[in-house]
Amino acid sequence: MKLSARNQIKGKIVGVVKGQTTGHVRIDIGHGVVITSSITNEAIDELALKVGDEAVAVIKASDVMVAK
Repeated sequence: MKLSARNQIKGKIVGVVKGQTTGHVRIDIGHGVVITSSITNEAIDELALKVGDEAVAVIKASDVMVAK
């Protein structure tokens, strides 16, 4: 898969929880860091996402906010 987004972080799926229409996919990227993505249940099914799968978190954002 080729993608123009530069922020591609590889990891392992550690959680998949479906809701009414969207679900949450948790990807462990190492060093105790887990990225959570909210995607449609349809996308979860189409990608056949399950715990233990290798996955890539692709982050595309026009703004990054920092607070302290």
